[in-house]
Formats: sequence, structure tokens, C-alpha cells
Amino acid sequence: MKFRSSISFLAVAAVSTVFAASGCSSGCSSGVRGTYSDTMGAVILELKAGGSANLTFGGQVADCTYSSSGKTINLNCKGDADPTVFTIHDDGSLTGPPGSFMPMLRKQK
Repeated sequence: MKFRSSISFLAVAAVSTVFAASGCSSGCSSGVRGTYSDTMGAVILELKAGGSANLTFGGQVADCTYSSSGKTINLNCKGDADPTVFTIHDDGSLTGPPGSFMPMLRKQK
């Protein structure tokens, strides 16, 4: 029985290491993954498996990474000094930091 517990512990540790290495916390699950956009389609955020993301604004695409925890997503795009923090609302929509140019983004089906 002790041997079986050791194997279970190692399996959990291995899975945790994979998620940590990818930059994901529990929020990188399929629940937040997907494509989000504003009503006009001018801002598009693609959250992909493994913590990678693309942010398209005015036709310009930025390569990014993301992590999520609870009701927030931290988006880190190349060239940005600080992450952009999105709030995840109960309806699944995302909003950027207060006072930012970022419009509300809704998940596309």
C-alpha cells in the first residue's frame, strides 16, 4: 500500500511540474482557453493551451503568455513592462484594468 501511495504522489508531482513549467495555474484549463473579442472585432485575445496567447489590436498581432488564478488572467506580451490584468466576470466576459483602453471581451463560440 505504501508503494502505491508513493506512485500516486509522484504522478501528482509530475503533473504539477508540467503546469508550473507552462506558466499556468489552475485557470489555464479549457474553461478560459478560447478566443475573446470586443463587439467590433477590433480587439481579439486568443488564449491557447500551455499558457500561450495572441493579442490582436488593429490588425497587429502580439505574441503573449498568460496565467490565471481565481477571477483574473495575467497577460504578458513581448515588449510590455508589466502584465495586463483581466478580470473574469460571472458571465465569462473579460475586462481589462480600470481606465485602460481595453474594451469588454466576450468569448466566441
